[in-house]
Amino acid sequence: MSFSSFGDWLGLLATTALAAELADGYTAANFALGGVLVVRLLPAVIFGPLAGAFADRFDRRKMMVVADLTRFVIFVSIPIVGTLWWLLVASFLIECVSLFWIPAKDASVPNLVRRDQLEEANQVSLVTTYGFTPIAAAAVFSLLALLTRVLADSVHFFDANRVDLALYINALTFLVSALTVLRIRRISGRPAGRSAGPAPGVLRLLREGGAFIGQTPLVRGLVIGILGAFAAGGAVIGTSKTYAASLGGGDATYGILFGAVFVGLGLGMGLGPKVARDLSRRRLFGLSIVFAGASLMLVAIMPHLALSLICVIGVGFGAGSAYLAGATLLGREVADEVRGRTFAFVQSLVRIDLILTLAAAPFLVGLLRQRQVDLGFVDFTVDGARILLALAGLLAIAGGIVSYRQMDDRRGVPVVPDLVSALRRDTTTQRRLSNGGMLIAFEGGEGSGKSTQARKLAEWLTERGVAVTVTHEPGATDFGRRVRSILLDSADGSLTPRAEALLFAADRAHHVDTVIRPALDRGDVVITDRYVDSSLAYQGAGRALSVEDIRRLSRWATNGLRPDLTVLLDIDPELGLERARTGGAADRLERESLDFHLRVRRAFRALADAAPDCYLVVDASRPPDAAAAVVRAGVGKRLAARLAAQRPVSRSQPPPRWLRRTHRTQPSAPAGAGPASPEAPPEADTAAPSGRDGATNGLRR
Repeated sequence: MSFSSFGDWLGLLATTALAAELADGYTAANFALGGVLVVRLLPAVIFGPLAGAFADRFDRRKMMVVADLTRFVIFVSIPIVGTLWWLLVASFLIECVSLFWIPAKDASVPNLVRRDQLEEANQVSLVTTYGFTPIAAAAVFSLLALLTRVLADSVHFFDANRVDLALYINALTFLVSALTVLRIRRISGRPAGRSAGPAPGVLRLLREGGAFIGQTPLVRGLVIGILGAFAAGGAVIGTSKTYAASLGGGDATYGILFGAVFVGLGLGMGLGPKVARDLSRRRLFGLSIVFAGASLMLVAIMPHLALSLICVIGVGFGAGSAYLAGATLLGREVADEVRGRTFAFVQSLVRIDLILTLAAAPFLVGLLRQRQVDLGFVDFTVDGARILLALAGLLAIAGGIVSYRQMDDRRGVPVVPDLVSALRRDTTTQRRLSNGGMLIAFEGGEGSGKSTQARKLAEWLTERGVAVTVTHEPGATDFGRRVRSILLDSADGSLTPRAEALLFAADRAHHVDTVIRPALDRGDVVITDRYVDSSLAYQGAGRALSVEDIRRLSRWATNGLRPDLTVLLDIDPELGLERARTGGAADRLERESLDFHLRVRRAFRALADAAPDCYLVVDASRPPDAAAAVVRAGVGKRLAARLAAQRPVSRSQPPPRWLRRTHRTQPSAPAGAGPASPEAPPEADTAAPSGRDGATNGLRR
């Protein structure tokens, strides 16, 4: 892809330069250059959908190899024939062949990588195509032009054929691409999922593809958004020269603005997924187009080049993020047997959109005269270019909004808080917005009574109809029990602190993926005996490892999942160790020195002091029932607040299980529990049965 894309850009530069060279006179040169651009876009109108049907009907690898070899031959023929008419014909043929190569490639990529790697694969491809290779091609073209000029002094051939060397090198890139694709055998064969027997004809494939595109909200939303975005992009290209003049600049200003668009595209494709990593890609697509449109409207009113550059980069950033999100969605969610036609249809519409916009933009700009407006601090030029840019921005915003409404997969979740939580990588807030369950972690030193308090809280919630899952670390899963035997039960003292931290992280990663997150997705209140803070305290402070390293490791292991509430059972280590050691043989951590456990306690207290709103600190030296009453009061208040905040915002979105009322009478509270309201949440649909140690479905241990 890198080499082939490099060849595409080099070929565009070489053919446009050759067209201007072969034409006679200034006006003819401009018409010739424009003719090359038109004939490169025009084939999409005729052959786009047909090429997609071919990609879904025939061997994609063979199609790509034949297309690359054909482009190699055509590019070699351009300098050999050396006439303007053949250059235009060859440009048309090259674009026709490219239309068959591109859908075959796009439809093949999802079959070459895992589903979770698809966005990264598209990111590499698009950054290569629109980021590195245009710059590399421009640099190489300039170097070849200089080299040709030097050679022309001694070799007459180069004096008469100044861009031929670039065309020959460009042809070579397609030959290399063909040989590369030929070796990737996983592209070959009929598309996965196609049944045996006679293959459907091309016309039937076209009809099926059209019906699929018209009936699929995802594709409809993508098409609407892409059309709005590229119409805006065409308006930018068509008005850029006039807009540069309104800023008081010339060709240099035009070139800077043009380059800023590609800088923004590269940043959007390279950084967009990282900036909004946890945001739904369906939402990201529409919001990125809205951002690009808003940036374009700002471009229309900017009086200075520096401010315009920032906004133009914003336009490119939004467009790059949207394009990457759209390509990833098509690859992930469109079936392989119709993927080629879908990609080809989208690409054809993009080209048609650009042709119409490029043709209309100069005409619309010419209808309006320039006017100078004195703003006091600067003279502001109002002309057709600025008005058209503003209208194009509005068009992009409208397309982004319609696309967003078509594709939104988180209906009922407010978009602004969802976006803010994604930018902050706050998965806890995202879960709350989606009406997911609640995660409560019990932390504390040895002998603080975490297991007892977790059980008492679970029983109290269960009696009030709340769906509860109780778990613990380490050892809540089969894998975790094997890890626990290494970490705690082994008498071997050779386990190093770093290895210990990694084993706890491995147990936690499996625990979150298989126990905690599925329960939260069901809407349960999940109570876990130990979580991330234990690693920060024991391995960070106790083992004197870097707390930041432990924090990063734990964040990666949990994929950013944080508790809604952490109950810290604080106890003097001497009393806690005395309690723990009366229950049987001490484990590896309980056998550590008193100084070790004092460091652990200080670390727990420091964590709670740093975020008091997220912690409930309880004096664990008190009798268990007294401590349980404090825990119930604190948890009840937070559940009541969640109840008020998580009323269903639409009928199609049910409330979480722990917010649903049953039709039975609420059982009386146990002694010391206090009133059921307002501290206690309403009852769930079905009360989870009480129990412990994995004996029931309601409490899992």
